[in-house]
Amino acid sequence: MAWNPETYEAWFDTPEGSFALDQEARLLQNVLAGWPRRKHKLLEIGCGTGLFLEILYQMGLDVTGIDNSPEMIMAARKRFGNRAELHLGHGEHMGFSDNEFDYAFLWSVLEFTDDPEAMLIEAARVAEKGLLIGFLNKNSLYYTMNVRNSDSTMAKAHWFTWCEMQDLIKRATGFHPTLARSVLAGPTTTWKNTGVSKLISSVILPPSVGAFVAVRVDFTNMKPMTPLFAWKTEPEMG
Repeated sequence: MAWNPETYEAWFDTPEGSFALDQEARLLQNVLAGWPRRKHKLLEIGCGTGLFLEILYQMGLDVTGIDNSPEMIMAARKRFGNRAELHLGHGEHMGFSDNEFDYAFLWSVLEFTDDPEAMLIEAARVAEKGLLIGFLNKNSLYYTMNVRNSDSTMAKAHWFTWCEMQDLIKRATGFHPTLARSVLAGPTTTWKNTGVSKLISSVILPPSVGAFVAVRVDFTNMKPMTPLFAWKTEPEMG
């Protein structure tokens, strides 16, 4: 699905978009809290204009981004200058080495790819310590009241339920999710910084509730359900 950088960024300048961005950033900080950051390398797959890559950079991570849109990469380079490595390429087939990064980050990108499982498998291959995944919740009030049966771009995305995402993560990585939380429990009419509306949509909730869900998957100090060689490249035999 093609995205226009100007349209993408303009949505976050609207009152609803600005509120959603603030809540997603809070959620990101909450779920990321257990990871060390200084001198740790993170790859964002589907980095777009670098909006969330900037947040991660400000949080102390060494960041790299990849996106299959030349326009998005151009916008990200304008944002970052020399502060980040940015690559044009497909998240399902990346030229990075096994374990080249400490973490991989996929933030609202699996909904817009033809093969989300392949993208997660590839993310797990290049990340040594874990994944951070953000996705749109099909069981949310936002989907029911604002997206379903509409002709919007968001309606064309593949929305996931929390159960579907758990199964996808297990199949693709061999690991269970470590931590998951959500925000934006209400429809867009509640996405505002006033009164009860703010309370409804800004509180951090269990993953099955909010419109946007963040999931952390730790590879270190965790026992995989399948052998590591099933999803990491085997070393060549001499």
